[in-house]
Amino acid sequence: MQQISCNRSFGGEHRQYTHASAVLGCSMRFAVYLPPAALAGARVPLLYWLSGLTCSDENFMQKAGAQRVAAELGIAIVAPDTSPRGDGVADDPAYDLGQGAGFYLNATQTPWAAHYRMYDYVSQELPALLAAHFDFGPAAIAGHSMGGHGALLCALKRPQDYVSVSAFSPIANPVNVPWGQKAFAAYLGDDPSAWLAWDASELMATATPAMALPCRVDVGLADSFLDSQLQPQALEAAAANSGYPLQLHRHPGYDHSYYFVASFIETQLRFHAEYLQAATQ
Repeated sequence: MQQISCNRSFGGEHRQYTHASAVLGCSMRFAVYLPPAALAGARVPLLYWLSGLTCSDENFMQKAGAQRVAAELGIAIVAPDTSPRGDGVADDPAYDLGQGAGFYLNATQTPWAAHYRMYDYVSQELPALLAAHFDFGPAAIAGHSMGGHGALLCALKRPQDYVSVSAFSPIANPVNVPWGQKAFAAYLGDDPSAWLAWDASELMATATPAMALPCRVDVGLADSFLDSQLQPQALEAAAANSGYPLQLHRHPGYDHSYYFVASFIETQLRFHAEYLQAATQ
């Protein structure tokens, strides 16, 4: 693991690292925000942030304004990239497939299967790498759009690894929307039954009480993708079916952008802080 940058931020440090990923078969970059308490030697809890289509590790860290509140609350933030990258990694000219559009799943189809195993990367390889270099406490997970889909997916598949989950504008029911159908057909094949294991609404509908985590989702009612690509109502129906503790908040006038994320990131961080702090006691 090689540190490639470091910037002071609200008394803490924003760092970027690269490492060779065995899971993805390429070099990967990720960002870490260490709050002042961590620099002073304290063991702090951790929030994983998963970003959306076309993003990298940089978008959230530069645009969301999360560092001020994370510094106050003593929460570290880790933001991985959204896909494998490199000259030898399969790609597509479209923004919603290939590099920058990994969808946080494990691809099974050629040529994607050789590198596109973002679920294993964010849920297993990256946490193991961090554990070898940092002494973080309990973890929560969050994300935006495609990354909101990824955060919900990780929390539903590996609830033992997190104390809480949240999402902004998640692609909540990808098997039934164009973004998800395009990506899933490419990465997973033409059989829709193989897609269901990677859909948060499908997983939440049959979740058991043992799988339940405190869950907050925020959507903007002026989001141009709300009905065509996100479908939070599917997630809401799934939670009602299984009794999953979903808090779905709808915000009039807000869209899909980082202006929306920046407006409510403090609310989400304080939501996670309650459960992260309880888990450290």
